[in-house]
Amino acid sequence: MATEGLVRTGVGAGSGAPADPVESFARRHRYRAAEALPWAAAILVFVLFPDYLPLGAQVLANILFALATDLVLGYAGIVTLGQAAFFGTGAYTAGILAANGWGEPITGLLAAAAAAALLGFLSGLIVLRTTGLTLLMQTLVVATLLHEAANKASFITGGDDGLQGMDVWPIFGVFPFDMFGQAAYLYCLAVLFLCWLAARHIVHSPFGRSLTGIRENERRMRAIGAPVMRRRLIVYTIAAGIAGIAGALIAQTTQFVGLGVLSLDRSGTILIMLIIGGVGRLYGAFLGVPLYMIAQDRFSQIQPVYWYFWIGLLMVAVVVFARGGILGLVARLRR
Repeated sequence: MATEGLVRTGVGAGSGAPADPVESFARRHRYRAAEALPWAAAILVFVLFPDYLPLGAQVLANILFALATDLVLGYAGIVTLGQAAFFGTGAYTAGILAANGWGEPITGLLAAAAAAALLGFLSGLIVLRTTGLTLLMQTLVVATLLHEAANKASFITGGDDGLQGMDVWPIFGVFPFDMFGQAAYLYCLAVLFLCWLAARHIVHSPFGRSLTGIRENERRMRAIGAPVMRRRLIVYTIAAGIAGIAGALIAQTTQFVGLGVLSLDRSGTILIMLIIGGVGRLYGAFLGVPLYMIAQDRFSQIQPVYWYFWIGLLMVAVVVFARGGILGLVARLRR
């Protein structure tokens, strides 16, 4: 008992005793200096590249969308092609409110998050009872059904022409969305930061560690009594709400919502972005999204028609030479 007490207090560390598991686990939660790099880069973009702030706001919103996808795919191991359903639900919720006399952005975000989370909860009750290819197809079906519903309900959504006539009010009644994108950029950055804090807390909590256990070995987690279905449903609902916030950001900053927010292309593209950065690493979204969007811009200038060919080559290079994405490659080089 005395020896155990010495190990727990760290007194025996110098004599080769094992480190305190509690202290080791707590150390993983502490903020590191490297975690400030994405936010420092975002501030530098605001200062040095003022002409690109409208594009920067879209990049930040897509980073948030990829972050939500990473919670589901990277940590819970739920393979999905239907995240656009929640992204589009959030976009249309905020857009319809703004087009019908309620353009307050903060409450629009909250309404978008609530609508997307509700959809995630209801659909998750069904789709999460399956696995593998069946799960993949059911998530795709949910997004496809919503896409067709939005197309048919053109009197509400605008259909193929898109939802127009949105009037988004100034943030807190003080900061209007201007054509230079300054307010939109800082607004998206603040929302992304708050959602990142929440996601980081989830990932490093006991709940988040249990999600990793479910991803690695679901049968073993069931054997030790973990409520697997309940925890998968919780994270699926949370990720759906965050994806809805990302969609609302796109709607409010561009003041337009088209059917593309519910498309398979939207779900597939965000997966590609996440894979490039690194799945299941929390920060893969911060690398993959900007790199993909910059590569898309450059490749489209080189070959306006067949630029997807170059994106395909980039993905092949990532799979062959950087398994685990860029962050996975960096981790291996450090080791």
